[in-house]
Amino acid sequence: MKWIGIKNYGAMSRYGAERLFSVISAKLAAGQAVNVGMATGNTMIKLYAVLAGMLNYSGLELAKLFTFNLDEYIGMDGKNLDCGHPLSYRKYMTENFFDLIDPASGFKQENMFFPDAAAPADYDVLIVRRGGLDIQLLGIGFNGHIGFNEPVSETKISREDVAALPSHVVELDGLTLQTNAVLTAGSNLSLVPRRAVTMGMADILKAKEIILLACFAEQTAPLQAVRSGKITPELPASFLLEHKAAEIVYTEDKIKLD
Repeated sequence: MKWIGIKNYGAMSRYGAERLFSVISAKLAAGQAVNVGMATGNTMIKLYAVLAGMLNYSGLELAKLFTFNLDEYIGMDGKNLDCGHPLSYRKYMTENFFDLIDPASGFKQENMFFPDAAAPADYDVLIVRRGGLDIQLLGIGFNGHIGFNEPVSETKISREDVAALPSHVVELDGLTLQTNAVLTAGSNLSLVPRRAVTMGMADILKAKEIILLACFAEQTAPLQAVRSGKITPELPASFLLEHKAAEIVYTEDKIKLD
């Protein structure tokens, strides 16, 4: 694993966009399909704007670009949130990335995928059928989650079982709910759904490359815990330690690591 400290949010966003663009452009230029795992959240907003600009400027044909989002909230009806819901991650991706891509590029809306609360296992089958993820973009929760793979006590699940987790429905951790309320719902906890469907650790860890971005001071503690070197179900991000091509990129103006 590589640890990369970068000056600030803008520089981190450009670095992340360049990393994704390098993978996308190399595969497409070779006439191959490219599968990109996408993340949401405030951390990624500028990255997506920069990446869309790079793709548009490049003139690449994007018909073979396939995107696989990490997760989506589940509504009271037990289904994925409708894209019209203000907290929908499909809405987030559409507004912050897909709508910014030049329609002339040939990108197809049907090539953007999300896990489905009604059939989570189908997502794993789809990813495998498409050849696996070429690169996975990640954030990190203030509790150390990646995707919505939440911390679980070591007394309840083994390391091996965590690493093998398929896509699944999850009850969200209290800190996750509080954090997302502050960052995305005007601090109104009642607006944040209590459940979500998430890509499992198995698909994440099988990605050929992984890049995790962090830019909040509150992410210092989980990142410091990852640096301790212990892999534990209580810190899902720690499982990246064994990945051969994972990078953790953090902003040095907000995050101070030993």
